[in-house]
Amino acid sequence: MAVIMTYYNQISEGYEELHKEEQLKKLRIISRYLKPKKTDLLLDVGCGTGITTERWKCIKTGIDPAIKLLKKAKTKKAKEGKNTPYINAEAEHLPFKNSSFDIVISITAIQNFHNIKKGIAEIKRVGKNKFILTALKKSKNISKIKDLIEENFKVKETVEEDKDFIFII
Repeated sequence: MAVIMTYYNQISEGYEELHKEEQLKKLRIISRYLKPKKTDLLLDVGCGTGITTERWKCIKTGIDPAIKLLKKAKTKKAKEGKNTPYINAEAEHLPFKNSSFDIVISITAIQNFHNIKKGIAEIKRVGKNKFILTALKKSKNISKIKDLIEENFKVKETVEEDKDFIFII
């Protein structure tokens, strides 16, 4: 996990140049399935620089273990006048009560969890009934990730995107 976070902290300045278009493409697909109300509480697990967090008009919180990505998200938020809280935390230890969020999303982050099983269990614990999770198709753990998601959630649909599997729950 430390190696992965070191990588993300190192690329934080150029993260959006590297990944923004790819993330926006996934978000266009996800937006077909996710229509939050303004009063919905949404948690973005592995929010990075906030690309995915800021997509919807609801009450949002983002968490990520990479401090430099969060600094970038907070800087953008301040410039745009957004009020999204960004919290430094790992998916395996979400600092929220059970069933705190109406919607939990995690976009292309699950394969980076140091304990995938625990991270997925935590996502389930803090969410209520709407989840959208994606995982990198080329991940060496993709079979394990798919199995764990299917064991923990009732998957309504799986969408195969260029680089990710998108699980609509």
